[in-house]
Amino acid sequence: MTAPAFLAAFNPVEPPEPSDLLALDRAIGEVRRTLPVRLVGADGQSVLALPVEGCEARTQAWLASLAQGGVELVMTRRRAIALGWESDAPSDEAVAYDLPQQACEPGTLARIADPVLAMEQGRPEAPKRRAPHPLADAAIRLMKIAQLLPAVLLFPASEGAALLSVAADTIRDYDLLSGRLLHKVSEARVPLAEAEDARIVAFRPADGGPDHLAILIGQPDLTQPVLTRLHSSCITGDLLGSLRCDCGEQLRGAVKTIAEAGGGIVLYLVQEGRGIGIASKLRAYALQDKGLDTVDANEHLGYEPDERDYHIAGAMLRQLGVGAVRLLTNNPSKIAALSEAGITVAERLVHAFAANPHNEKYLATKAEKAGHLLPK
Repeated sequence: MTAPAFLAAFNPVEPPEPSDLLALDRAIGEVRRTLPVRLVGADGQSVLALPVEGCEARTQAWLASLAQGGVELVMTRRRAIALGWESDAPSDEAVAYDLPQQACEPGTLARIADPVLAMEQGRPEAPKRRAPHPLADAAIRLMKIAQLLPAVLLFPASEGAALLSVAADTIRDYDLLSGRLLHKVSEARVPLAEAEDARIVAFRPADGGPDHLAILIGQPDLTQPVLTRLHSSCITGDLLGSLRCDCGEQLRGAVKTIAEAGGGIVLYLVQEGRGIGIASKLRAYALQDKGLDTVDANEHLGYEPDERDYHIAGAMLRQLGVGAVRLLTNNPSKIAALSEAGITVAERLVHAFAANPHNEKYLATKAEKAGHLLPK
């Protein structure tokens, strides 16, 4: 089966029009600038979405006037539970509230979205609950894609408002499309400290997202399962040598192990902080300093414990001609994700390193709460 035929069989989602991809890419930039964008549903209904993170100083008076007509404050149920506004079982479902006038006062919206500020300055009182807008989940997903805190304000668009529009379906299918529309853009020989025979290949998604890297070590036999490591970027661990995690050791250890085995691949995926981005990862660290573990910290921020997606990894391996792997991992979710992406995981190899006093609790939580298969 040819690669395009395989992709079509694997993923029935049709590629969006180029204008849709451009609109999504621009929408990510707009909300990161704290500007509203119009979300449009398949049925034609629309709503304006404005991120809570960062919006207060610039838009305080404007929001106060809009609140008179009913602005919808939307967040994930996990964040609402952390605020004490909900008591139901955690889920990624969006919940909504009326935006009260007092929420537009300095600091209040920031405390609603950011649990670090809420812990330091006090949690705001719960506003009146309301049924979420049909596009509320798409709005939350857009905030996550933009690596903003998952809290958003929804309000009606005035007639003729000249604002950027993006289809909710394009947002919903983002993970599938980002992998399906990935393409190789460059490669070069890059001798590494632990693997002098190495090449790095850069892949770029067509939606304007970040480039991801494949580190090809030695001369792997592609007719056999290839020794492979999926590694998510960690600026603090990989680059700065942080002792709060084991990421740097895992990266360098994978390169060394693969080189000693004669060849293989490390996929370096730009998914900082398990997919929440560096800013929220630092917030999670601050929450851990206040007593939360790594899983609880992500949930207090309103995220799932792990927001990463591995459709991109499957697409990169397929383009490299790899159909089966021997996977260096302790994370069963990576095995399941690669299998779902059409890559055979022939074997799992333990990839663990000794704890230090700064990451003992972190590693224990990964085993106890996230199901990582770490040695006792």
